[in-house]
Amino acid sequence: MSYRKKLIEVALPLEAINVASAREKSIRHGHPSTLHLWWSRKPLATARAVLFASLIDDPSSRTEEFPTPEAQEKERQRLFRLIEQLVLWENVNNDELLAQARAEILRSTDGNPPPVLDPFAGGGSIPLEAQRLGLEAHAGDLNPVAVLINKAMIEIPPRFANQAPVNPAARAQLPAGGWHGAAGVAEDVRYYGDWLREQAEQRIGHLYPKAKLPDGGEATVIAWKWARTVKCPNPACGGEMPLVNSFELSKKKGKEAFVEPVIVGKSVQFAVKQGKGKVQPGTVDRAGATCVFCRTPVPFSYIREEGRAGRMGARLMAIVAEGAPGRIYLAPDNLHVRVADVPRPDNYPDYVLPHNPRDFKTPNYGMCHFADLFTPRQLTVLTTLGDLISMAMKQVEQDALKAGLLSDGLGLSQGGRGAWAYGEAVGVYLAFALDKLADYSSSICSWNTGRDGIRNTFARQAIPMVWDYAEANPFSNSSGCWDNCLTWVVKYLETTPALLPGRAVQRDATAPNGLSDVLVSTDPPYYDNIGYADLSDFFYIWLRRSLRDIYPSLFSTILVPKQEELIASPYRFEGDNDAARAFFEEGMFRAFLNVRAKAHMDYPTTIYYAFKQSDTEINDEGSKTASTGWETMLSALIRAGFTITGTWPTRTERPGRSVSIGTNALASSIVLVCRPRLEDAGVVTKREFINLLRRELRSSVTNLQSGNIAPVDLAQAAIGPGMAVFSRYQAVLEPNGEPVSVREALALINQELDAFLAESEGDMDEASRFCVAWFEQFGMQERVSGEADLLSRAKNTSIAALERWGVFGADKGKARLLQREELPDTWNPAWESVVWATVQHLTRTMDKAGIDGAAGLLSTMLPANAANARALAYRLFNIAERKGWTEEALAYNALVTAWPDIQRRAEELQRDGTEVQLGLRI
Repeated sequence: MSYRKKLIEVALPLEAINVASAREKSIRHGHPSTLHLWWSRKPLATARAVLFASLIDDPSSRTEEFPTPEAQEKERQRLFRLIEQLVLWENVNNDELLAQARAEILRSTDGNPPPVLDPFAGGGSIPLEAQRLGLEAHAGDLNPVAVLINKAMIEIPPRFANQAPVNPAARAQLPAGGWHGAAGVAEDVRYYGDWLREQAEQRIGHLYPKAKLPDGGEATVIAWKWARTVKCPNPACGGEMPLVNSFELSKKKGKEAFVEPVIVGKSVQFAVKQGKGKVQPGTVDRAGATCVFCRTPVPFSYIREEGRAGRMGARLMAIVAEGAPGRIYLAPDNLHVRVADVPRPDNYPDYVLPHNPRDFKTPNYGMCHFADLFTPRQLTVLTTLGDLISMAMKQVEQDALKAGLLSDGLGLSQGGRGAWAYGEAVGVYLAFALDKLADYSSSICSWNTGRDGIRNTFARQAIPMVWDYAEANPFSNSSGCWDNCLTWVVKYLETTPALLPGRAVQRDATAPNGLSDVLVSTDPPYYDNIGYADLSDFFYIWLRRSLRDIYPSLFSTILVPKQEELIASPYRFEGDNDAARAFFEEGMFRAFLNVRAKAHMDYPTTIYYAFKQSDTEINDEGSKTASTGWETMLSALIRAGFTITGTWPTRTERPGRSVSIGTNALASSIVLVCRPRLEDAGVVTKREFINLLRRELRSSVTNLQSGNIAPVDLAQAAIGPGMAVFSRYQAVLEPNGEPVSVREALALINQELDAFLAESEGDMDEASRFCVAWFEQFGMQERVSGEADLLSRAKNTSIAALERWGVFGADKGKARLLQREELPDTWNPAWESVVWATVQHLTRTMDKAGIDGAAGLLSTMLPANAANARALAYRLFNIAERKGWTEEALAYNALVTAWPDIQRRAEELQRDGTEVQLGLRI
């Protein structure tokens, strides 16, 4: 099989991609995350870089243009610089840069780039970025909410691109530069969204009265804070006890406020206090609740019984109003209690919540229907706005006809481009704004005391039980209001590319499709991590109510299809984990068979998998083994006939965060780079596999380290070259003829990586070898001197020599490695050769004086010492991470990650002849 190797199969500017991806978390206006919520959406920067690098030839495959390794590396660096610019958020609409990227793609694809297919499109990052790069984008997903998100991103904007808005106000003032992209659609969504608010306020505005201020004035309410209640089970009490996590209202400095419960007989009143004061602890914790009247402990089992019996109530605790400046916190008002006590509307969507005991906790307390998640007033506003969306679509259609759009008699789902379809298009985005409002308008929303705002329903990918909840005012101008929800949608439309027409369809990834010769890049479900179908029902019921007539086939089911969803959820298999795993692996196998049949042979397939450090286990030998999800994904790929040629760890968190190491935040995804396995691939023995692995893995890891891959990412990146050896054969056989499993192959890869990193000690001095061995066995713990004496003899050194080098201490029969803070300031980097000391001084200086400080040390070192120090930092991270020593692992990871900047700065200091003083005697 002959093909040109692509850039992603050789090298990537990984750190630049990771930095840009991490930064995206703080991007709001214009990002797809503000169009509609989706769980675990891939960063746009990562998707853009992966697609680009999958299409661009690596210079080594163009030897006629780049005949030498030096010429190839120079060209590779030029492409890196382009990618480094391409991934920046500021450049998402940089026409000049994007034109350059598209030209590179045309050059590497002989002017005929393939269409891009994402069969698990989800939140739409990959199809959107394919479209941004000028490629024909196809999105498929079983989930109708995901399909609609993709339609709103890649189908609808190009259909009405560069079109002027149709609303009367915009038609009266055409901007000088005209309307570009989806800006005209955005303007109409804004206009008719404002109309929706006005109409809704006329109908139900009386349900949201202003708050009376102490000075006699009035203020618009932002939110009402409520507490659920149950009757105290103590027969001698029987009080209606409030269930409250926290009585705090604001933690902002100088703006502190809290609720003080005041007991009056058998009732409780709520006073609001300003300033710090003494805040009473909440009445609910992990153990259960406590009655505010009699202090009786109340178990959750009793609260569940009361909830299921329909005896759970709610009490207003506080009112939050808009002030000038800041929030105003007020005590409850009887008027506001009475106004909120409305009946449920007649036509709200009411369906049973999924049976998902892991992610849905409200059924335990009798809240078993979606309608139970909303107060009657919230249901009223959501249904009112939903009804108005239908009216708005008709008004848009009439205004579009007046503006000159044709009446082609076709709707959106029929490919229409006229007035009818345009009215429906605006309706889709208004329905998205309504979904955002629903996310901020349920009784699962809480009050964020740090930011003084509403925390949305899906603060995490679950629907928990919330005791004291915050009810937003949709007609305010603060968090959770309609105007804000509308603005987020409009801002996205103003920045979306709206280029080549794309296609989003509802399709089971295991079923055949009509596409062929496509570049496949996809982000499949992550084993059992996220129950997408269950969670998205929350939004589906509102979308279906507004858009069922527009997309009848998409909304043909009462709730989101679940039976075919490819996740390994035991609760769908009566708790049988093995059955859940078998379903997931078989489904992924069939999906990947489809991918292999449709994928273009000239381009690698890229697959994202959410790998996290908690996915690995440490076995009895101290080596890491794979998680079930990770192993199952790789098994399905290999069974489907793929060979894995590379793995690239991508992060949406910076590796320097202390919370990262050893937590789920550490690595966000592994990008697997795959090619079809040769049809005549043979079999090898386990011994042959280990020999090949040892040879190929080591050169690959050396290249990864040369590219300065962060230590935190090295183990995951090494899986690629290791699995490339394993997956290139039909089978790897044990001596008894049984095939070696993927899990065992992953364990062998980790063992070889550990062995390779340990071999770096062979180039080190005796004192450093002693320190590494001691560190691996005992860390920084103190031990008896006899153990130190035995180990020092084995490493051909002595305790006295170690003390002279300033790395070890022994006293009164005890011995230990010196902490970094204890290292002597007399250390001289110009002549010291103890690599352990070099690493510790660099790490300490990096922590205290940053890159400039570390560069000052590096600039005076011998090159060999510097290279050995960097290699040892990888080794020490590997040990610390395996042992669970978070702070140590973090320190070494930060040093290596910053190494290129340290080295660059050190070279500048050497050229300038600058002597940097660091508080050390150099």
